[in-house]
Amino acid sequence: MAMDQSALLDVLDALKASDSDDVIRTALQVILQALIEAEATAAIGASPHERTDARTTQRNGHRSRSLTTAAGDVELKIPKLREGSFFPSLLERRRRIDQALFAVIMEAYVTGTSVRKVDNLVKALGADTGISKSEVSRICADLDVEVGLFADRDLSGTEFPYVFLDATYCKARVGGNKAGKGSRVASQAVVVATGVSADGRREVLGFSVGDSEDGAFWTSFLRTLKTRGLHGTQLVISDAHAGLKSAIEAVMLGAAWQRCRVHFLRNVLAQVPKGSAEMVAAAVRTIFAQPDADHVREQLDVIATMLGRQFPKVETMLREATDDITAFADFPSAHWRQIWSTNPLERVNKEIKRRTDVVGVFPNPQALLRLAGAVLIEQHDEWQVGDRRYLSEQSMALIGATTQVKEVATPELIAS
Repeated sequence: MAMDQSALLDVLDALKASDSDDVIRTALQVILQALIEAEATAAIGASPHERTDARTTQRNGHRSRSLTTAAGDVELKIPKLREGSFFPSLLERRRRIDQALFAVIMEAYVTGTSVRKVDNLVKALGADTGISKSEVSRICADLDVEVGLFADRDLSGTEFPYVFLDATYCKARVGGNKAGKGSRVASQAVVVATGVSADGRREVLGFSVGDSEDGAFWTSFLRTLKTRGLHGTQLVISDAHAGLKSAIEAVMLGAAWQRCRVHFLRNVLAQVPKGSAEMVAAAVRTIFAQPDADHVREQLDVIATMLGRQFPKVETMLREATDDITAFADFPSAHWRQIWSTNPLERVNKEIKRRTDVVGVFPNPQALLRLAGAVLIEQHDEWQVGDRRYLSEQSMALIGATTQVKEVATPELIAS
């Protein structure tokens, strides 16, 4: 298609007004805009303000479109129509490139890649000018929608007999105005809940970001899970944080609580000299090496008495925590290693930390929630598509059977 005299004069005027370093980009912008207008005229059946019998609709202004080229970013105007839609064919290939570009940027963002690396990824796709803040904001807004839908999804479709709770800490700016002025850097708690469903698969149940792990925050978080349909929980596994423990007691009614044995052992070892730490740790571990619930609790009594001769505080800790650290023993022995600590969730938290550490200080808590949420969605998807279940479906069925045996056995013992 040959350009008419008017279009050529427009190119000439634009070139005259441009800096010498910007001539190619300006010429490209004018030519592309002329091609877009010509295609729109053909699609509509009339030029702007032209009245013809072939006209199918009318123009209704323009929308801006930034096109990245080897000559730099070119700002174009795409005609809008009163009826129907129009998108220039010469940009169709670029539309697909944009989609691929956005996918790469999203991936870079959720994997904790630095801004410089993001720019390098953009340049690798031929966009020499990198990416603007507004474009990143738009991508982040799209990610917010995905994270929000996942965080609010319905949980009522299946029971979750086991629920794990834990938190990790990251830094973010809080307070201040929209521009960030007057803000301060503060530690933010990223709380996470995962569960094992009735068929033995793991799921990320929920997550949130708050100023601290106090009881009110945990209570609100757990009530949100309940509102979304969490049910059938028989055992909650967590550390002994006071706020978390009180929230579990208030919200997770009917569920037993397993205190993480790893966190508990750390607390115990903090009460003994370093020279005795290995001996004490080995003794405590024998509690968890027993074949059944009765032997587990008998061994705890033996170890508490033995260590109490030299470390009275340790004996007190063991006896006060007897019910909390042996709750796992009332569930199928095939599950014990997976449910007596929060180690499975700790690994998830480490992945969050690995990716957030690259960012350092987040501009606001929402940005932290966005990245942590994206990491957790990725982890959830991996669990769902994997062939291997966390716990076998057959062994999960034993949870109900174990409960029924206890309910029947108790009257028999009383009768005897």
